[in-house]
Amino acid sequence: MTINDPEVHAELTALYPEYEAALVANDVETLTRMFWASDYAMRFGVTENLYGMEEIEAFRKARPGVGLARRVTRLEVVTFGRDFGSVTLEFERETAAKTVRGRQSQVWVRLAEGWRIVAAHVSILA
Repeated sequence: MTINDPEVHAELTALYPEYEAALVANDVETLTRMFWASDYAMRFGVTENLYGMEEIEAFRKARPGVGLARRVTRLEVVTFGRDFGSVTLEFERETAAKTVRGRQSQVWVRLAEGWRIVAAHVSILA
């Protein structure tokens, strides 16, 4: 298995800015499309555990679309073979009270419909 094949790595690296832009713009349609449309998809957030695309999409639709801007301070993309990869990052978000630091991880798989996030995790550092 090839780790970080240049072509595959470039594909996944190019997808992440689309996800980030959709996240801070609260573009629910794009965020939903980027996740695997399956009951097996999962997203663990700061205050929620979401199982399946229906729960993930419902969370996105109910989430307020304000205060989502953040600055990515570290981004790592690693691919394994042609069809599997991970995206991990650290971020900072400014609030009225302080700078919040967090981290995010995503597992991406190339499916028949293209690259999709099959599992994601977001947490805030103390």
